[in-house]
Amino acid sequence: MTRVNRFTLTEQERALLPTDDDVRFFAEHGWYLSGKLLSDDEVDELTAAAERYYEGERSRLLPARPPRLAYWEPSHGEVQRHNDYVHYESDAIAKVLLKPLIGAVAARLARAAEIRVFQSTLILKPPVADEPSNVVPWHFDKHYWSSSSSERMLTAFIPFHDCDERLGTITMVDGSHRWEEVGGDDSTTRHFADREPGHLDDLLAANAAHNGAEVTRVPMVIPKGHMSFHHCRTYHGSGPNRADRPRQAISLHLQDGDNAYREFPLSDGSLAFYNHDSLVRRTPDGRPDYADPEFCPTLWRS
Repeated sequence: MTRVNRFTLTEQERALLPTDDDVRFFAEHGWYLSGKLLSDDEVDELTAAAERYYEGERSRLLPARPPRLAYWEPSHGEVQRHNDYVHYESDAIAKVLLKPLIGAVAARLARAAEIRVFQSTLILKPPVADEPSNVVPWHFDKHYWSSSSSERMLTAFIPFHDCDERLGTITMVDGSHRWEEVGGDDSTTRHFADREPGHLDDLLAANAAHNGAEVTRVPMVIPKGHMSFHHCRTYHGSGPNRADRPRQAISLHLQDGDNAYREFPLSDGSLAFYNHDSLVRRTPDGRPDYADPEFCPTLWRS
C-alpha cells in the first residue's frame, strides 16, 4: 500500500494553523478546538465511506487480528460501535484522514517537526439514550499507550456533523494533563472499554484531590468540519446520545516523530502491549516499529 503526502499547505490552510496563543492555551488546558479543517464535501465523503465500511467494504484487511482489537460487527447489535485501523482498511477514509493540514495543526500543538498516525477508530453512538455502551468513562489515552515513549501524543476527535452535548460529544477535564498522577496500577494500561467505569471515576477523583484541582468538565461543541484536539494525558469521556440520530466520528490518534516502542514492565513481569505489536514491522534491534508506514503513515513533516 503506497500513499503520497505532499507535506505542503495552501495560504488558506496556513491561516487555519494554531496561533502562538492557541499553542500556549493547549499547553495550559490540554485541549484545543480547531477552525474548519475539512470542507463539507470532505466530511460527506467520510460519512459515505463509513457507511460503505459498515456494509462490508474494505480496501484490504488486517493481516492479523490483534487480541485487543476494537472491531464492531453487525452481530454486536445497537451498541456503541468502535472499529480500529480504519485508515488501513479503507482507502476512502484514509484519503480524508491523511490530509496534511490535520497533521500540521497537531505538529503546532505538540511542538513537533513530524506527526504520524498512531491509530484511527471509527465510532458510532446509536440514538438510544439508555444504552450503557454509549457512555465513555473518564480516562486518558496515555494509560493504554504505555509502550510508547512519547509524552507528546495527542488525539483529533473528528465528528461527521455538528456535535454537541445532546449527541454525547467528547468532554475534557480542563488542565488535567498537567496533574501529577497517583493511584494507578496495571489495570490502567488497558483500554477504557476493558476497565470498570467506577474505578476510572475514582481514579479521576483521586488525582484531582491529590493535585488540589477542581474537576472542570468542558464539553466540546464542534461544528461540522471542525475538530477537537487533546493531549494524551488529558482526562476525557462522553455522555449518552439523547438525540434522534447517531453520533458519528473518528478518533484520530497521533504520534510525534520521536515516538518509539519502549518496554513497559507490568507487575507480573510481562510487558505492556499495544495492538501494533502484532502487526508492524520490526526495527533492526527487534522492537515493534511505530514508524511503519503501512500502519503509522506520516501525516506531516516540516
